[in-house]
Amino acid sequence: MAKHRSKARNKQRSSTRRTQLVGLTAALAATAGTIGFTASMGGTSTASTGLSPSQADALTAARVDRRDVGSRDTSRIDLSLAEAKAYQERAARSTLTARRALALSAAKAKSARIAAAKAKALAEAKAEAKAAELAKAAAAAKARAAAPRIVLPTTGYHLTARFNQAGGRWAHNHTGLDFAAAFGTPVRAVMAGEVIQADFEGAYGRQVKIRHADGTVTSYSHMSEFDVSVGDSVSAGTAVGAIGMTGNTTGPHVHFEVLPDGQNPVNPEPWLRAHGVTP
Repeated sequence: MAKHRSKARNKQRSSTRRTQLVGLTAALAATAGTIGFTASMGGTSTASTGLSPSQADALTAARVDRRDVGSRDTSRIDLSLAEAKAYQERAARSTLTARRALALSAAKAKSARIAAAKAKALAEAKAEAKAAELAKAAAAAKARAAAPRIVLPTTGYHLTARFNQAGGRWAHNHTGLDFAAAFGTPVRAVMAGEVIQADFEGAYGRQVKIRHADGTVTSYSHMSEFDVSVGDSVSAGTAVGAIGMTGNTTGPHVHFEVLPDGQNPVNPEPWLRAHGVTP
């Protein structure tokens, strides 16, 4: 009898251990995702698994933990994706900003180069204009230096009357020198000065008067034409008219007078020689 009871207890303990082992195996398998269990709205069904209520609760808790772990993993993945997207957007904005900065810098550099080129061209143009102006002034100075200070009033001439010469052709003694030459021969200013008269003057015909730097006035009469006007500046040798026969004359010539005070004529011959020419 005692032996029978010992066998019954051993059998009961073996059954209990098998039940616990089956429950532990099922829980482990559920945790690893290899066994599916069905949960009802009000609790966990144990009819098809042979689990005790405590084992079913443990299994449910494991499933909840597993779901929470999966949810956290998904959240972490979503967060990582969002962070990666945000990083890409920041990188894109940074790249765009850098490109804009480079484009702006290039545009500024180009504008600076254009401005520098324009400034250089303007400076060169000014320098060239200044050089041309200086060259022109130098050429004019050279021409003035090379130009004669005094010339005779015409060319190809012969003297037909001298200063203070008496004769029936004049109301008084002759007041100048008569340079006879072919009709139309140019009549020239003997020195540089300003034209103060260019008009028809009675017996003198077409007459030009020039005032020179020292106040002396020279007069040219009987010309056929005028080549200057009042106010013109002339140099020695500038054409002021042409040999003619206007006024009181018997042949083509220019009547030349020298008036130191602008009023009273003097003998032109010594005056011309004193200035370097001999008629």
